[in-house]
Amino acid sequence: MNGEHETENTLTNRQGHPVTDNQNVRTVGRRGPTTLENYDFLEKITHFDRERVPERVVHARGTGAHGYFEAYGKVGEEPVSTYTRAKLFQQSGKRTPVFVRFSTVTHGTHSPETLRDPRGFAVKFYTEDGNWDLVGNNLKIFFIRDPLKFPDLIHAFKPDPVTNIQDSERIFDFISNSPEAMHMITFLFSPWGIPANYRQMQGSGVNTYKWVNQEGKAVLIKYHWEPIKQGIKNLTQKEAEEIQGKNFNHATQDLYEAIERGDYPEWELCVQIMSDDEHPELDFDPLDPTKLWPEDTFPFLPVGKMVLNKNPENYFAEVEQVSFGTGVLVDGLDFSDDKLLQGRTFSYSDTQRYRVGANYLQLPINAPKKHVATNQEGGQMLYKVDREDPHINYEPSTIGGLKEAKQPGTEYTPHIEGNLVRQKIDRTNDFKQAGERYRLLEDWEKEELVSNLVGALGSCRKVIQDKMVQLLTKCDEEYGHRVGEGLKKTGSDEKGHIGGPIGATQTDEAVEKAEQEGHSADPY
Repeated sequence: MNGEHETENTLTNRQGHPVTDNQNVRTVGRRGPTTLENYDFLEKITHFDRERVPERVVHARGTGAHGYFEAYGKVGEEPVSTYTRAKLFQQSGKRTPVFVRFSTVTHGTHSPETLRDPRGFAVKFYTEDGNWDLVGNNLKIFFIRDPLKFPDLIHAFKPDPVTNIQDSERIFDFISNSPEAMHMITFLFSPWGIPANYRQMQGSGVNTYKWVNQEGKAVLIKYHWEPIKQGIKNLTQKEAEEIQGKNFNHATQDLYEAIERGDYPEWELCVQIMSDDEHPELDFDPLDPTKLWPEDTFPFLPVGKMVLNKNPENYFAEVEQVSFGTGVLVDGLDFSDDKLLQGRTFSYSDTQRYRVGANYLQLPINAPKKHVATNQEGGQMLYKVDREDPHINYEPSTIGGLKEAKQPGTEYTPHIEGNLVRQKIDRTNDFKQAGERYRLLEDWEKEELVSNLVGALGSCRKVIQDKMVQLLTKCDEEYGHRVGEGLKKTGSDEKGHIGGPIGATQTDEAVEKAEQEGHSADPY
């Protein structure tokens, strides 16, 4: 419905009032002063002041796309129903809409996409049973295994609260006191730490989950996204710095343009399956997110593929406001006792309510593509009531209101027993897989890894360098020796100095070069 003389393209304010002059505020005479009752101006500027929600503490820089997930109906060669009753997997060819957000982790909204950093890989499945969020990274492991340490980890990687500069000494001060991080550090400082773009990288759920079948029996699951036709490509530090000098948005541009030209990226979703017990035959705890499950024992089994074929229509409405949570599971999927997963499950939904608001799930990008009926009430930006009878916002009720759903299969009821304690897991084995990863790297990758570590550690005081060399030597003798020899050549001091972005070299020279080579100019 439009007013007289209005068309679909007539500019209005949010109240629906036609805006007749969008060029001039209302003033006393041509030169002012401006009057306070400039309603159109006040509406426009106060909304502008609030255009940005608080940026994500982590994963602030991101891009995204729409697409679909197509199920194979099998897991490997077996019917998928053997292991899970989740409906989206059951039928071969069944398609489920998805939205994917890729991101860097540490830095702010407009930071370069060439920095050495894990990449976020989060997928929202709009299933017939409601949303399922699979929230992970490109690297298949993590730095820590206990969620209590997560704020400390991020604080160490974030800029110094005094200088506002990312500093490798702060990072390695934390890492050198966290032996479980050696596996992740080995990946991060190798070429795997800088994917060439978002299309040509793997994805992983990182944590261990469970699948539950119709009989209520569960197995442990690891999720892996493998790029089908694009392949995997990584960058060296030098290559990344050269690209950054030309275009610090290269990965966002790459994804957008690929989809626009119809070169739709595809990933195959594979799972590893393990029986739900402690597995004493392994030399690590299978719930430890700093470890990989060996593929020869627990092979990658394909369950479906994902295709991204539509770019967002509006970055803010979709990419910035999309909100994920590790606790967002559908029937047939469940949590494991992975401590980090348990902590993430609380944290993710809590941060979305802080960032986007209590009713963030009513936004189109976050809302399920199915009927929703809740008794939730109020909160900032509530714009619809999720039930037929607006009077009855409680349950149970005799006179109306919402009713409980039927249980679709035998309920999964794991047995839990034990004392409440604050203890590490028994089988930490912090160094073995890191050493194995080092030995699996090609020679040029080893050279790059050692060079990046030496460059980052070179700014650290000697006590931190020595601790890191000791830990790396426990991973692999050659590994530790090469980093140690490299540090001898760079030298060290007892105080250290600001190291700048991790992996970057000659950061002090860059500061001096800017002063020395800057071109003088007269004031104006």
